[in-house]
Amino acid sequence: MNTLFSSLSYPWRILAIIAVAIGVHAAVIIIGKISKRLMAALPNRAFAKLRSILGLLTRISIFILYFVAVGIVLKEFGVSLTAYLASASVLGLAIGFGSQGLVQDVVTGLTLIFSDLVDVDDMVEISGHTGIVQTIGMRFLVLKNALGAEVFLPNRTITNVINYPRRYVRCLVDVTLSRDSEIADQMDALVQSIVADAAEQFAGLLITEPSSEGRIKTSSGKAFLRIKFRIWPARGAALETTLKQEIVQSLKKLDAAYADWMVTVNYEVEKKLFTLN
Repeated sequence: MNTLFSSLSYPWRILAIIAVAIGVHAAVIIIGKISKRLMAALPNRAFAKLRSILGLLTRISIFILYFVAVGIVLKEFGVSLTAYLASASVLGLAIGFGSQGLVQDVVTGLTLIFSDLVDVDDMVEISGHTGIVQTIGMRFLVLKNALGAEVFLPNRTITNVINYPRRYVRCLVDVTLSRDSEIADQMDALVQSIVADAAEQFAGLLITEPSSEGRIKTSSGKAFLRIKFRIWPARGAALETTLKQEIVQSLKKLDAAYADWMVTVNYEVEKKLFTLN
């Protein structure tokens, strides 16, 4: 049987086969280094999809190189390439049936990469987990949550995706002020002090420092102070309970008639819900 190195003597054939193996392995190392340098040169946000595609092409190229090299080596030892390809196909089918979850991960990963569902640095809610997307891979989507922990979600578990385009939820705390200007000034100063303390107390749920939009007056003459918080999704319970009660109880010392309903907590958020079939 004619082979690539059949014209060489036996020792030289062995050396040639070893040289092929070393050359292929060296080529794989070079491809890996080039891929890493290219991905390091691409900003995460602007080239997120390109980075993922580059990683996929790198893995495919490495697989092809190793697959061809093994075929060449086997042919030198008298194994038919037809038999090699047939056995590889059978093995591939067996692995495919035995690892359907892996196949689902890859298919869903490709869907995420080539669609606009999510992107690196997006804030999303997936399968009960909320965080900022760190990487979109062939098997896992990685989120960083409010505690700084990395959450690895298998792609096959991704069904419904809630995307927060602003990368935060806006929480508005409206504090009704007294019609008496002097008392209103005292209330304003007191609330600002409480909010400053809250920024330290609830730092884990805040995206940025809270800010005041100042006093707002309605057409009926009612005046209220609006404080704006930018928080992580589903993390507003402390503002609805602890912060609100502290404000109410403090303002009651200035106005005994002050009531709970005079402090309201509302949310503003744009949600885009996507479903993967």
